[in-house]
Amino acid sequence: MPVLAAFVMGVVLCGYGPVLSGNSVGLLLLAGVAAVCSRGRWRRAWWLLAALLLGLSYASWRAEWRLAQTLPADWQQRPIELVGVVRGLPDASEFGWRLTLQVERVLTAGVTVPSRVQLTDYRGGNWPAGSRWQLTVRLKQRHASANPYGFDAEQWMWSEGLLASGAIGKNPQRLADADDVRARIDRLRAAVVARIEQALGPGREAALIAALTVGDQQGIDRADWTLFARTGLTHLVSISGLHITMVAGLAGLLARTLLRRWPTRRVPPRVVVAGVTLAVATFYAVLAGLSVPTQRTLFMLAVVVLMLLWRRASSPFQIWWLALTLVLLLDPFAVLAPGLWLSFGLVAALMASTLGRRRPPGKWRAALAGQWAVPLLSPLANALAIPLVSGLLTPLSLLAVALPWDGGLQLAAAVVRLFYLGVDWLAQWPPWSLPGQPWPLLALALGGTCWLIAPRGVPGRTLGACLLLPLLVFRPTLPAPGQLRVTVLDVGQGLAVLLQTARHSLLFDTGPGEAGRIVLPQLAGLGVERLDTVLLSHHDNDHDGAAASLLAGIKVGRILAGQPQSLAEMGLHGSACLRGQSWVWDGVRFDVLSPGAQEMAADDNSHSCVLRVATRQQAIMLSGDAPQAVESELVRRYGPALGSTVLVAGHHGSKTSSADDWLAALHPAWLVVSAGYLNRYHHPHPSVLARVQQAAISVLRTDLDGAITLQLGATTVPSCYRTAARRYWRAEGDCGAPPAAGRGL
Repeated sequence: MPVLAAFVMGVVLCGYGPVLSGNSVGLLLLAGVAAVCSRGRWRRAWWLLAALLLGLSYASWRAEWRLAQTLPADWQQRPIELVGVVRGLPDASEFGWRLTLQVERVLTAGVTVPSRVQLTDYRGGNWPAGSRWQLTVRLKQRHASANPYGFDAEQWMWSEGLLASGAIGKNPQRLADADDVRARIDRLRAAVVARIEQALGPGREAALIAALTVGDQQGIDRADWTLFARTGLTHLVSISGLHITMVAGLAGLLARTLLRRWPTRRVPPRVVVAGVTLAVATFYAVLAGLSVPTQRTLFMLAVVVLMLLWRRASSPFQIWWLALTLVLLLDPFAVLAPGLWLSFGLVAALMASTLGRRRPPGKWRAALAGQWAVPLLSPLANALAIPLVSGLLTPLSLLAVALPWDGGLQLAAAVVRLFYLGVDWLAQWPPWSLPGQPWPLLALALGGTCWLIAPRGVPGRTLGACLLLPLLVFRPTLPAPGQLRVTVLDVGQGLAVLLQTARHSLLFDTGPGEAGRIVLPQLAGLGVERLDTVLLSHHDNDHDGAAASLLAGIKVGRILAGQPQSLAEMGLHGSACLRGQSWVWDGVRFDVLSPGAQEMAADDNSHSCVLRVATRQQAIMLSGDAPQAVESELVRRYGPALGSTVLVAGHHGSKTSSADDWLAALHPAWLVVSAGYLNRYHHPHPSVLARVQQAAISVLRTDLDGAITLQLGATTVPSCYRTAARRYWRAEGDCGAPPAAGRGL
């Protein structure tokens, strides 16, 4: 078992490593020779080192093979004609239909395209599951917003093997539909969704049942996703290893109970129970589309079942380690999937809570012990929601789908309504969340969790709770009085900037889409429980699109808007952002420089609220989408008083902003550009970067650097997420290199 654990550790080190290890194979050979030749107490240590290096080398080899499929950089955003099959169920995103395409042939000469790509149809066409198409696409290498907290889409794309994404061009041609097993499964899933919607009609019930049975989450309303996020139940709505494991376990328990009443003589009971367990897990995985997470769980259960049938003298944890090792052999990228650790961790917690007992606990006591162990493993899991969703609603929904009549679906819908009653009630309570934790506290809490769920014979188990206390009381450090922390979030093509003083927080713009996608998770991770002010520069989706959902998810003291009349359209209440407004927080001065009466009569961008925030030594300027006319007016009005160390580029680096006289008046050392990767507006514009290069200003870009943090005190210290959290599968920015270093010119 220690050798298997060492192998797993090697795979994990590769998955979360900053770079791929090029010397691991040579070190592996040396460690292997030493393990074979050594004697005594060092022999075991050499074998463990060899196993760790074997895991590292194997995962690195698989990673290099996957990296070789990366779309060439010079083919990004260029039209490519190909033939492919729609896999899975298309998803209605906020920007259009999103689908996964299995590439069969590339018709454009001279380019290699990854075998699986994620595409978006912004025109909203019809893309049936299993259909085959000849189409023109414009792709880009895997790239997504990079922020410290929340869902890491880029990590997910890498672990799922989606090595490129892009948009579908005009006039796609539908060919003969695919007729392979995968296509038939996808069409079956689509038929199940249609049947659920026909029996229950559109609404919460049909959407949740479709999500739990076939993994189709597109019908769940955004408001319900917000409720799940507030109550910590988002993970229960997705088909994960937790669901498959619990459903298969319930099927095995039912089979064992029936065999006790009606025993069979021809087939050993353990074979029947194992077969039923694996068959139910396979059925559920197939119905869920055999996605990568379901495949991993199915592999795990298959290994466990085979080991139990083999009837070797193996402990439960030996089987657990062997299953984990084989799953990582099949898919070393599984270490990046939270679902893998949730399913394996659940099994480990349940085993640990009953390990070492002289006699097994009673059924009710065992059930209670299991529910005690699970929330300790996953703080997001609710001890009541897990048995209701995974233990009752999911099996009932699967049974209802398998039966030919709709009565079962009506019963499942009644359970869904009961579930939502609890969710709606819990959502009324003040949300409770933990900020982002440093890894030493997480390790300490994991040790405390293992101690708490340890068997009775382990002394001082209750002291394990003390190891959890640092996790509960930890709060991120805030700037000292007189200092300012600026966090420019990576929201794609948009702007959202968090300004923090010692005791106050201001959010300048919210970015596009839903706040629960990026902004709210970042605020929670940074420990921001309340925003004193939300300042919306002007009414444009990429600046205030997430305002309504933001206010639904966090307390806000006041709202200032460059176009206050737009607040009513969003159902919000606030005040106008006007020249002359000024306040001081913890020794940091905030001054609104625009708009005034002259700007109010101009176009929408001219209404942008221009904010200058200054400490005693440094300052930052934020101007929204203010055009050069507004910049020139501010230069005429304030002159050298505009001086700022940091300038957030106006209009995401558009050529309509950041004029020469503006740059000369501010004389910034840093220019921060918030823009989407390879966006269709071509921001930042080459002319802007040329002016910046001529002025010797260092450039920070969210599209290349991810989220950007600047500490404004006696000096300005920048930090970029892609640099601070380096991964071999994530593109890394230069974090402040001048444009001449190849950052967009």
